[in-house]
Amino acid sequence: MMPESEQLLQPRVVGNSDTPDRTENVFTPALDIYETPDGLVLEADLPGVSGNNLRVNVQGKVLEIFGKVCWPVPSDARPIYEEVRVGDFFRSFILPEEIDADAITAEFQNGLLRLVLPKQKRARPRRIEVKVVQPDQPTD
Repeated sequence: MMPESEQLLQPRVVGNSDTPDRTENVFTPALDIYETPDGLVLEADLPGVSGNNLRVNVQGKVLEIFGKVCWPVPSDARPIYEEVRVGDFFRSFILPEEIDADAITAEFQNGLLRLVLPKQKRARPRRIEVKVVQPDQPTD
């Protein structure tokens, strides 16, 4: 059985009709997921993806990340040797129930996508203050 922290985001194998065409090069982005007291943070490495070619969707409890890789070659240049392949990045996850899908935020900088997936208010741990009540004092 997986520890609870590893069960928080489960990869989803099958995408929906908006997923990239599987006959093209489709890459799985390297990513890290970590848990904070307020929720989860997902960081995905998307080299070659620009902000214009990046899409993050949430439908129900499914989170999808799609990025189109574009490596521009000048129009007057002829590629001689290429190791970087053009294609798409795609990853899909089923969100756990405690994540507030409506409050997910995304930031993209220097090829790194950072998603903050907050827990719903009721799922966040909180400390309950205990009021200490003194017993009635005997009166003379």
